[in-house]
Amino acid sequence: MAACVRTYVLDDQGLFEGLKAYRAANQQGSYMLFRPEENARRMQHGAERMCMPSPSVEQFVHAVKQTVLANRRWVPPQGKGALYIRPLLIGSGPILGLAPAPEYTFLIYAAPVGTYFKEGLAPINLVVEDSIHRAMPGGTGGVKTITNYAPVLKAQMDAKSRGFTDVLYLDAVHKTYLEEASSCNLFIVKDGVVATPATVGTILPGITRKSVIELARDRGYQVEERLVSIDDLVGADEVFCTGTAVVVAPVSSVTYHGQRYEFRTGHDTLSQTLHTTLTSIQMGLAEDKKGWTVAID
Repeated sequence: MAACVRTYVLDDQGLFEGLKAYRAANQQGSYMLFRPEENARRMQHGAERMCMPSPSVEQFVHAVKQTVLANRRWVPPQGKGALYIRPLLIGSGPILGLAPAPEYTFLIYAAPVGTYFKEGLAPINLVVEDSIHRAMPGGTGGVKTITNYAPVLKAQMDAKSRGFTDVLYLDAVHKTYLEEASSCNLFIVKDGVVATPATVGTILPGITRKSVIELARDRGYQVEERLVSIDDLVGADEVFCTGTAVVVAPVSSVTYHGQRYEFRTGHDTLSQTLHTTLTSIQMGLAEDKKGWTVAID
């Protein structure tokens, strides 16, 4: 008698998101999410690119809230970290061929976290990579697909073995323009003007990036979203990275072709100001005048 076995195979379609839940300041049993609807919309955008269905904004946010409540005992104390939330949308079902999956699974992981880099809140040191590229025009660099991260591991491991914190990647065409680090966006400051690489399909449109641009403009800074060259970088006064995991991370130095370039860090920098402003909003320590936070009771 022949056995009938139905095999489920995860295919190459996969998207994920990342956001944090914080214990709300001075509110026992209350938690804060930061702009979760933006994560939901970014997943929808990525799903369209990857030929996948996606949860609605309401479904996404509801699922995140329920995940936080189910794992409330793992949310670190106020000011000691956050519950990192990893929504994942993957293709699944009985398929081996190159085609969209017949069904999809949406699930959410959660884990308590502290600071992302081993340096904690101390300035980080980056190295520019010009032979391995994170993304290329026409690819999927602008969406948070699972295929964008494994390719950077080799360069990242090599950089860390040489004492660097992370890697900065260049565009794949001219090898002249900065794109982003392995998991975060980049900003430079020169003569009071802030610049960040434009998200034109090869760079992930970070939610922290979007928030930082708005906060910097609120403080009167001119913020430019444009091509940012290596020359722009090495001539900058200040450099910092942004992302859900890193929040706002000041960059102490960048090494390019063996030359180390150093930048201003410390309490009187824009990155420090933005970090304090943003985290205060995220944790409920400052008034949220923009409606960015979502409370979970």
